[in-house]
Amino acid sequence: MFRWLYPAWFLLCAILFFALGGLEDPSRPKGRILSIEAGQRARAIANDRGMRGFEVVHVARARRGEGGAEDRWVVLLDKVPHTSLREAVVIEVRASDGTLLDVRRPK
Repeated sequence: MFRWLYPAWFLLCAILFFALGGLEDPSRPKGRILSIEAGQRARAIANDRGMRGFEVVHVARARRGEGGAEDRWVVLLDKVPHTSLREAVVIEVRASDGTLLDVRRPK
């Protein structure tokens, strides 16, 4: 009686897969680098400034008006092994292209 249900469901999923394939992924908006890229960029900036042995601990997005004039990624880095933030550093990069905005100690 329900032999047609599984093939029909499979066909519906296949049609939707191809029909929706060209749409933008809402978790990856255009004009903004991903959090993983922001972390990699911040770690590279730390290395360029002679801060070796740091690891990305956390990456958070701060939107325009949340303590700054533009969208940015706030990246927390700490030495390995972790120092309970005694030697940690915060690097802020522009969300659109990863340009360095600020390097500071955590507050």
